[in-house]
Amino acid sequence: MISSSKLKSVDFYRKIPRDLTEASLSGAGLSIVAALAMELSNYLAVNTSTSVIVDRSSDGEFLRIDFNLSRCSRSGSVIFSFPALSCEFASVDVSDVLGTNRLNITKTVRKYSIDRNLVPTGSEFHPGPIPTVSKHGDDVEENHDDGSVPLSSRNFDSYSHQYPVLVVNFYAPWCYWSNRLKPSWEKTAKIMRERYDPEMDGRIILGKVDCTEEVDLCRRHHIQGYPSIRIFRKGSDLKENQGHHDHESYYGDRDTESLVAAMETYVANIPKDAHVLALEDKSNKTADPAKRPAPLTSGCRIEGFVRVKKVPGSVVISARSGSHSFDPSQINVSHYVTQFSFGKRLSAKMFNELKRLTPYVGGHHDRLAGQSYIVKHGDVNANVTIEHYLQIVKTELVTLRSSKELKLVEEYEYTAHSSLVHSFYVPVVKFHFEPSPMQVLVTELPKSFSHFITNVCAIIGGVFTVAGILDSIFHNTLRLVKKVELGKNI
Repeated sequence: MISSSKLKSVDFYRKIPRDLTEASLSGAGLSIVAALAMELSNYLAVNTSTSVIVDRSSDGEFLRIDFNLSRCSRSGSVIFSFPALSCEFASVDVSDVLGTNRLNITKTVRKYSIDRNLVPTGSEFHPGPIPTVSKHGDDVEENHDDGSVPLSSRNFDSYSHQYPVLVVNFYAPWCYWSNRLKPSWEKTAKIMRERYDPEMDGRIILGKVDCTEEVDLCRRHHIQGYPSIRIFRKGSDLKENQGHHDHESYYGDRDTESLVAAMETYVANIPKDAHVLALEDKSNKTADPAKRPAPLTSGCRIEGFVRVKKVPGSVVISARSGSHSFDPSQINVSHYVTQFSFGKRLSAKMFNELKRLTPYVGGHHDRLAGQSYIVKHGDVNANVTIEHYLQIVKTELVTLRSSKELKLVEEYEYTAHSSLVHSFYVPVVKFHFEPSPMQVLVTELPKSFSHFITNVCAIIGGVFTVAGILDSIFHNTLRLVKKVELGKNI
């Protein structure tokens, strides 16, 4: 038998030296630093709560809409690009369910003629509204023989290069306004022939073009509304003077007296001997509200913003005029979208702050950006209206720092669904918007520093306590196992 004293001297599990089980200053420091690092990452993490509440917007009952339909984006602006809609008649209209109806908004909207590649071809087009035509013809219609020259693709260029001033009426026989203009136009042409004989004087001549017969000629001169009166000056195809092009549109009254007065101003500074007229413009023109530069291209870029009430409504882009008729089959409202957003524009700093606090917010504030809606011109695709349905929800981000609620960012996000609709009416582009009466409230919940210190102490104490418990369990288990083994050997 082996005595118990000898068994005590036999130790299968050697003890760890005491200096390894005692805590050192450096070890304690590393443990504290590790605990601080773990809690610091949690302390700096963004904690937010999301709720849906009734819209409590502080920006009043109005909502700003920034729209930009172009591939050529301009910072801080709104642009619609219509490759086939002339700036001459392009109009921005706003309406809503409360009865608000604003037509041809110009104060906050700018228009630029563009080519097929969406590149601007000149300075701003029509800085002001188109003058209103009050007289569409003579009050007493009289039958007059044709005094104007019928023009076609075959003889148009020869007439424009032969006479210093060529004034042309582009019309359509089915157009009501064209028929109202016809008697006074022919009478005016006859009067101008008597005063300025084309054979003896030759300073001015009036012509007319039937756009139902000369479709290509009218399209070449970007005629989209009837009647369109254009003023062509000799040599104007070769030069441009400080952004002023000599191809102009006449928007004045259309009675004989007004037309004759306008024609007289066109020839007032032209020498009687037309051959001495050089290509450069020697006339001293003054601003004429009834005359504006004609569109250089058939496309238009529209930029700006509008303010609407926070109720369901529409922003409509269309060809509009109170004194012209439009052929729906010739109007194409295809467009490109660079920006269409609601509310205040967020700066880069604010947008980054928004993405930092709420990564899932901010991706739908401009859903239409980069989209194109193109309808190829042709009989099959004629009379196509493009409609966009937008449902808007406001997101507001606030913080509770310093025991106060501070607003950080507010933005509007929306969903968009688009469709093409065939209609008998003149095609338009409609942006139907529907603001939600509810809003998403994202609240940042910062942690106090005392909470941070408490958590650090809790972590250190917790680690120490749990480690002690685990160490005690482990060693007690080993002791129990050793006793059992020793008992078996006895």
